Amino acid sequence: MTVSTRHLPNGDVEVQVRDNGMGIPRAVVDKIFQPFFTTKPTGEGTGLGLSLSYDIITKGHGGTLTVETTEGSGTTFIITLPA
Repeated sequence: MTVSTRHLPNGDVEVQVRDNGMGIPRAVVDKIFQPFFTTKPTGEGTGLGLSLSYDIITKGHGGTLTVETTEGSGTTFIITLPA
């Protein structure tokens, strides 16, 4: 896992969290920020983690949370927070 930060030219701050795992299937990527979506077996996950994170970053701080992924190569979550 790699975590990196940088200042963008417009003054915003970007945080990238990257792993070298299996990546996220395209069918799942479209749902991961939805409340209660989980890939875990019933009773083993609430499906709120990414949804709450998304709301805190976008609504609470006016930023963005995006994901870039390639199956078999890993995933990068990109958080951008305004200056």
